Amino acid sequence: MNRTRLLTTMAVFVAIGTIGAQLLWFPTGIARAYPVQHAVNVMAAVMLGPGPAVAIAFMIGLLRNMLGIGTILAFPGGMIGAFFAGYLYKKFGKNSGAVIGESFGSGIIGSLFAVPFAQLFMGTSVGAFAFLPGFLVSSITGGFIGWFIISRIKTENLSRI
Repeated sequence: MNRTRLLTTMAVFVAIGTIGAQLLWFPTGIARAYPVQHAVNVMAAVMLGPGPAVAIAFMIGLLRNMLGIGTILAFPGGMIGAFFAGYLYKKFGKNSGAVIGESFGSGIIGSLFAVPFAQLFMGTSVGAFAFLPGFLVSSITGGFIGWFIISRIKTENLSRI
């Protein structure tokens, strides 16, 4: 894939993730859950790999925070999930690996990393179990949405990207 096409595809994913955050979200206690972010993570991991997927998750989190439609918790949840989704997809070559990676990365590891972020940046000292249910529900839901979309795209279309 040439660099221009890669950057353009990444920009489209960032736009989808940022706009989708306004359309589909739900509160989970102190945090907000954004399944569209997780769907984008899975799609980007499968189509582009772990590095670009992490960069896309970072940009979506940054834009959502700058626009006031996200929290600082978007960074650990989104970026860790994107990395694991890309890594497991690359290792096993299956869309289900990306969904499992996203669910494990965001839902479990991301919720653990959210605790110090919440303490440092949000002034709250909640435990990991305050974030775990919401992060898991959001990442599993979004992971399956991403898997559904990716499974509907023909492999010949993926090779042209």
